[in-house]
Amino acid sequence: MLLDRYLPRIEFDSYEDFKENYRVNVPDDFNFGWDIVDEWAKQEPEKKALVWLSHDKQEKTFTFTDISKLSNKTCHYFRSLGLKKGDVVLLILRRRWEYWVIATALHKLGVILIPGNLLFTTHDIAYRGNMAEISAIIACDDEYIRGQRRSCSRDKDSPQENSSCRAP
Repeated sequence: MLLDRYLPRIEFDSYEDFKENYRVNVPDDFNFGWDIVDEWAKQEPEKKALVWLSHDKQEKTFTFTDISKLSNKTCHYFRSLGLKKGDVVLLILRRRWEYWVIATALHKLGVILIPGNLLFTTHDIAYRGNMAEISAIIACDDEYIRGQRRSCSRDKDSPQENSSCRAP
C-alpha cells in the first residue's frame, strides 16, 4: 500500500496517541509527481484522482493514470521550453482541471511552483516576479490576465516575460 511507504502507523487509539506517535517519513528525493501520482497509476490504474465540475455543471473525471500521462506530456513540453529543476514558475489558472496536470508536471521537473489567483494586481505579479525571480508565468488564456501581464511588462520594475503557454 502506498501509505505504508510514508506513514509507519495509520491507526491510533486516541487523539493523544495520534499527537505523540504520528510520523510522516518523507525521503530526501521525494517527488509528488513520480512518487504519488505515478505510483497510484501503477498500483490502481483506474483509481479516481480528480472529479472536476465546470461552471456550467459539466463533470470531468480523471484517473491517476490520466493525470500521470497528461502530466508526462506536459512535463516534456515544459522541458522543451527550457524549464528545469530549481526554476520558479507563477501559475494562474482560475479553478480549472488543468491546474492539477500542470502542477504535477512542474513537480516532476523539480520546478518551484508559486500558485497565483485572479485577484493578483499588476503590482502583485511584479512583486512576486521580482522577489522569486520567476522563470515563467503560466496562465489561462483570459483577457483579464493578459491585461495584467501587459501592464506588468510595461512596468519598469517588473520581470520581463520569458515564456508562457496554454494549458494542455
